[in-house]
Amino acid sequence: MPDPLVIVCGVDRDAVLATGEAVATADPRTVLVAHDLRRLGEGVVTRAVRRDGRWSVTALELAHGCISCTLREDLLPLLLALAADPDVGRVVLLLDPGMEPEPVCEALAHVVPDGGEGPVTDVLGLVGVVAVLDGPTWLDDAGSDEALADRGLALTEDDDRTVAQIVVGHAEFADVLVVVGAPDPWERVRRDAVLARLAPQARRLDVVSAAAGVPDVTPVLAELHPDARRGVPDDPHGPLLRGQPPLARDVGVSLLHVGLRRPFHPERLHEAFDVLLTGTVRVRGRVWVASRPEHALWIESAGGGLQIGMAGRWLADSLAWDDVDELRRASASLRWDDRWGDREQQLVVLVHDAEPAEIVAALDLALLTDSEIAAGEDVWRTYADPFGISHTDPCDELEGPVVPVENRGEQT
Repeated sequence: MPDPLVIVCGVDRDAVLATGEAVATADPRTVLVAHDLRRLGEGVVTRAVRRDGRWSVTALELAHGCISCTLREDLLPLLLALAADPDVGRVVLLLDPGMEPEPVCEALAHVVPDGGEGPVTDVLGLVGVVAVLDGPTWLDDAGSDEALADRGLALTEDDDRTVAQIVVGHAEFADVLVVVGAPDPWERVRRDAVLARLAPQARRLDVVSAAAGVPDVTPVLAELHPDARRGVPDDPHGPLLRGQPPLARDVGVSLLHVGLRRPFHPERLHEAFDVLLTGTVRVRGRVWVASRPEHALWIESAGGGLQIGMAGRWLADSLAWDDVDELRRASASLRWDDRWGDREQQLVVLVHDAEPAEIVAALDLALLTDSEIAAGEDVWRTYADPFGISHTDPCDELEGPVVPVENRGEQT
């Protein structure tokens, strides 16, 4: 059986470190691994490893200055070496505050490092992902449009992500939430309502403060929900309501599921983003845009930050039918429309300070009208498309299934 691996993420370095050290204190054979990426743009990464209660720190030079190269050239080989060491019983990976756990887990499961015979998860079983959240500020951060650079968390000069994208991504992908501190009672109720809809299967530990002590999370990881994520990314064509979250409105917080059966006009959808990015914590799902009738787009927002990506072809394009697994073919068959095939709009919107009816109305206005539908796909392809072109990355073997084409880091 592979040795256990735990990933801890969060924007507070001290609280993340305290969480990892609590695990190491409970099990002396635990090794902590952390990379400080604050100088990544300069091509310098600091790696720290804690064994037997002592830290060793190494400065690394990376020619490309990117996260993917950090993973491939240093982290993955290091984890393989630790897995082969009989004196190591558990590895806890502490992510830099600017890192998101999903692409890291994707690399651990699918990238074969130099000198390895398989991916890291063949020899280190990922037990789960722990997200450390700042209780008093998390909800404000989750709905904001503040840039990572303004918080000093950007990894490079051109890192245009928002704080919301990081803190929401941490919480949504986690199996355990360590919530440090608490806001006033009303804001705590609202925050808890948001977390119940964002990460319905995650276990939670409430901690007074990191300085007061963080408990060992390994007993909680041993009792996760049977369907817990455990580092497995969502399929962009899979169910959007993972974990059966509550749909009823509570203290102004609601989860809105929108399903529509006609394409969006690209420019009117772009205009609707003003509504989608106001008073919402999360918007995610697959959309059908008239100017790209063969391609499914993936929309994912957090607060005022929005990413749009390519999610492959619709199965209505017969060329794609044999390129997907049986589960997707079965799901598409159940929803198949005689005219449109599997093409549809499927969005989930987590609302905390907006009126759901206004969001539905904005999306309805972005759909093609009857006369535009009648004009046909040849005309649709001529519509101006504001979404840009596909992004290419020199290290794209570490990318997930969705290739980003746009990131709007500000609220418009």
